[in-house]
Parts: sequence; C-alpha cells; structure tokens
Amino acid sequence: MRAAIGDKIVVRSHRVGEHAREAIILAVEGPDGGPPYRVRWNDDGHEGVFFPGADAVVEHYPAA
Repeated sequence: MRAAIGDKIVVRSHRVGEHAREAIILAVEGPDGGPPYRVRWNDDGHEGVFFPGADAVVEHYPAA
C-alpha cells in the first residue's frame, strides 16, 4: 500500500449496517509512501498512527 499526505484511507465494515470508517492521511511514516500513517478519523476527529489491514484501501487525492 502506498499513500501520500492528503489521501484518504477507507476501512470497510465487517458487519451489515455498519458504515465504513474514513481517515485523512496527515503524515507518512514509512519509506516510499508505505505505512504506518498518521491519520485523522472523520467520524470522531481522533488522530493516531494507523497500520492498514487487508480491509483498508487508499483513495488518492487528485493532483492539482
């Protein structure tokens, strides 16, 4: 998984009726855009370090 600052991480729900969680990448801590990522979760504003699992995807921020 590769990401850049400003990209969005989406973690899919494992249960019917639950929403996916989304976070904005604030910093990339790993080499070459790899994890871990410092993120801010959209649902509660919590910031932390995130190591994505197989249920996570990166939505790349469009370049200007």
